[in-house]
Amino acid sequence: MNESVNLKYISFLAVVAAIGGFLFGYDTAVISGTIAQITVQFGLDTVSQGWYVGCALVGSILGVSCGGYLGDRFGRRMTLLLSALLFTVSAVYCALSTDFDQLVYARIIGGVGTGIVSIVSPMYISELSAPQYRGRLVSLYQLAVTVGFLGAYLVNYVLLNYALGDAQYLENTSLRLAFYDEVWRGMLGVASLPSVFFLVVLLFIPESPRWLILKGRLVRAKSVLSRIYRSATAAEAEVAKIGLTSSSNQKVNWKLLGNSGVRKAVWIGAAIAILGQFMGVNAVLYYGPTIFESSGLSGGDSLFYQVIVGLVNVLTTVLAVFIIDKVGRKKLVYLGVSGMIVFLLLISVYFVWGDSIGLPNIFMLVCFLAYVFCCAISISAVIWVLLSEMYPNSIRGLAMSIAGFSLWVGTYLIGQLTPWMLENLSPGGTFLLFAAMCIPYMLIVWKLVPETTGRSLEDIERHWIH
Repeated sequence: MNESVNLKYISFLAVVAAIGGFLFGYDTAVISGTIAQITVQFGLDTVSQGWYVGCALVGSILGVSCGGYLGDRFGRRMTLLLSALLFTVSAVYCALSTDFDQLVYARIIGGVGTGIVSIVSPMYISELSAPQYRGRLVSLYQLAVTVGFLGAYLVNYVLLNYALGDAQYLENTSLRLAFYDEVWRGMLGVASLPSVFFLVVLLFIPESPRWLILKGRLVRAKSVLSRIYRSATAAEAEVAKIGLTSSSNQKVNWKLLGNSGVRKAVWIGAAIAILGQFMGVNAVLYYGPTIFESSGLSGGDSLFYQVIVGLVNVLTTVLAVFIIDKVGRKKLVYLGVSGMIVFLLLISVYFVWGDSIGLPNIFMLVCFLAYVFCCAISISAVIWVLLSEMYPNSIRGLAMSIAGFSLWVGTYLIGQLTPWMLENLSPGGTFLLFAAMCIPYMLIVWKLVPETTGRSLEDIERHWIH
C-alpha cells in the first residue's frame, strides 16, 4: 500500500493548503507587536484594547460558522480561494485604515478568512491523505500556523528596529508613514504578500476527492485519486470504499447528527476545542510581549523573547510532524499536557514569589519555552488532526464548523479577558488558572476520545456510528 501512494503529490497539495495555516498564524500573532502602538495612538483603555485583539476573533467565529457550509456546498478548494481573497483585502485595508473603527472592520474581514481556513485547510488535507500519512500531513497545517507565528514575530521585531533606526531617513510619505511614523501599518500590511501568493497557488490544486464522491462526481474523483495512488486499481478501490459510506444526497446524511455516537463525537470535539484555548497558549501568543514587559523587560527585549518563543514553537511542531503517526495522538496529549501543567505552575511561582526569592528573568524564559514545547508537541499538533478525522464524510464540514465555532469562541474569550485577568488576577493567578484548565482536557481525551492513528476516515466513521 505504501508503494502505491504518490507521497510527493499529496505532500504538494498538503503544503499548498497549509499556506492558509501560515496566514492564520501570521494574522493571529502579528497583533502582539502592535497592541502597544495602537493603544497609544488611539488612546485605548483595557476594554478597547481587548476589543482590538478580539474583533478579529469575532470575524473568525463568523467565518467558522459558515466555513463548513461553504466547504460542503461549493467545495473545499473554492472555499479556500474565498479565504485567500479575504486575507488579501484585510491586509491592504489594515495598512490604509484612517481611524480605529476602520482598523477594526479590516481585522474582522481577516478574521472571517481565518475562521474559514482554520477548518477547511485541515479538512482538505485530511480528505486527500492516505491513513498512514494523514497525521503528519495534517500536522503540516499546524506547522504552517507556527511558521506564521514566527514570521509575525520576526516582522514585528525587524520593523520595530528599522523604525528606531534607518526608517527615519525615508523620504516617500507613504513608506515613512508605514515604516516609521506608524509602523503598525507595515506590520499588518505585510500579510498581503503571502495572501496573494496563496490565492495564486490555489488555482493549481484539485478539489477534494471525497467531496467529489459525496456530490456524485465519480469521474473527477477517480481522476484526482489516480494521481494520489500510482495504481489505477488502488484508485478505483478507494473510490469504491469511500462510496460505501458516502452519499450523493448530503441533506439526507445530515440526519447522522441524530445518531448518538456521531452526536457524542461532535460534543467531544467542541469540548476539547474550547478547553484548549483556556490552557494559556493564545494568551502567550497575543500578549507575550505585554507579559514579558510586566516582568521588567524593555519593549525591544520582550519582542526578542517572543521571537525565541516562536522559534521553539516551529521546531517543536516539526518534531511533532514526524512522530504523530508513530507515537499516536493520545500519547502525545498525555505527555505534553502533563508538562504544560508543571511549567504553568512554575511560571505562576515566578510571578508570585520571583522577586522575593531572587529568580532571574532567564528562569521565566526557560519556563515559557518549556511550556511552548509541551504545548506544540501535544494539543497544538493534535487538535486539528483529530477534528479533521473524527466526523463522517457527509457532515464533516458541518461538524467541523460546530467544533471550530467552539474553538474560536474560546479564543475570543481569551483574547478579550486576558488583559482583565492579568490586571485583576495578576500574572501569577492567571497562569495558575491555565494550569487548572489542563486537567479536564486530559480527562476527556483519556476517557472519551478513541485512538485514530493509522485508521481510515471510513473506519473512524463506522466507530462513531456503530
